[in-house]
Amino acid sequence: MKVAVIGCGNISRLHFITLSENPDTEIVAVADIKQERADASASKYGAKAYYGIDELLENEAPDAIHICTPHYLHTAMAAKALAKGIHVLTEKPCSATLEEVDALRKAQSLSGKQLGICFQNRYNGCVQKAKNILDSGEMGNVKAIRAFVTWSRDADYYADDWHGTLEKECGGVLINQAIHTVDLVQYFGGKCKALTAHVANDHLKGVIEVEDNASIRMELENGVTAMLYATTAYAENSDVIVEILTEKGKLRVEGEKLYSFNEKGSIVEIECGSNVVYHGESYWGNGHSALINDFYDCLKNGRKFEIDAFEGGHAAKIVAASYKSAASGKSINVDL
Repeated sequence: MKVAVIGCGNISRLHFITLSENPDTEIVAVADIKQERADASASKYGAKAYYGIDELLENEAPDAIHICTPHYLHTAMAAKALAKGIHVLTEKPCSATLEEVDALRKAQSLSGKQLGICFQNRYNGCVQKAKNILDSGEMGNVKAIRAFVTWSRDADYYADDWHGTLEKECGGVLINQAIHTVDLVQYFGGKCKALTAHVANDHLKGVIEVEDNASIRMELENGVTAMLYATTAYAENSDVIVEILTEKGKLRVEGEKLYSFNEKGSIVEIECGSNVVYHGESYWGNGHSALINDFYDCLKNGRKFEIDAFEGGHAAKIVAASYKSAASGKSINVDL
């Protein structure tokens, strides 16, 4: 399958590496508004360089496009490619507003093509193991979830032309870093029905326009309560923690480890059986390659890729509703 990559910044390297290793994909074109980045990626992977998505679409007919651009461009670019009859795999967030999620879902449905969203942590070995245990019913029903994202971003991270801006990043720690964990919370606990959120810029006042600290209380299906805390003002990039309280104990996913706590409080580490292959930072999770390869296996074999605008759009809607709640100081009902 012929593939194009739009956006040749930091996150694109995970896509380029995986695509170059997949025998079913050929990188035929790349695009970036910064010509030197497009030229460098094109030279490295034997592709044609373009300097905008419109120019690429006028001259190429790829089977699939990867979108690795700043957040504010994701929905419009995905819809444009889908309308051309091209499959799309986009980095998160798929959309920055509730209205954009609805527009993307419509574009996907009208196109008849596959759209995938990069929530790679679903493919982490211990996440899959925990999900299987929960789905088996052996620990009873989920009662509550708590999740923690404690990462570090200093002023240098925001020194480009889009990170830290409301216009282009469209938010801070929630929409950029914690959205993966928002996705895992509802993946484990069910759809979010209502939420109350708070956001603040406590660390880099005057440097960024967006939040670096956030908390969300989510009311999920079946009476499950979920609490999520996220910050980019910590001293290091620690492993994400998601702890699921059940009727018969607790499961805790902590990076690449999974622990089970029984009713008496004893702790057992559960073997996840995952082969860790890191193309990015270890605390991002190791699922990027697995997700990308699964997307192309779906295209090859006619399977539906599960994390599409409908399933994957849940996290984007939760984040968008969280910003509304934080601005209003009120609880927000969420229509996923």
